Amino acid sequence: MGLTATVVALAAFGVFMVFCNLMSRRETPPGQPRLIPYTGLQFIGLLGFILMLGHLVTLLTGKPFTGRQGF
Repeated sequence: MGLTATVVALAAFGVFMVFCNLMSRRETPPGQPRLIPYTGLQFIGLLGFILMLGHLVTLLTGKPFTGRQGF
């Protein structure tokens, strides 16, 4: 995945997280449960955002992003 696609995916995950956050803060009518788990979707968006951020670091530095253990 190239730099442009990574930045677009990073922005898309960011917008998705903001959308899920706004939807989870809305009040639901009494007696009606939420049909879409926006908190779980927000977590998935955060996971994708962090993965794309790590990929962006790899693309910009040219060195694979490794953890503290070195693998």
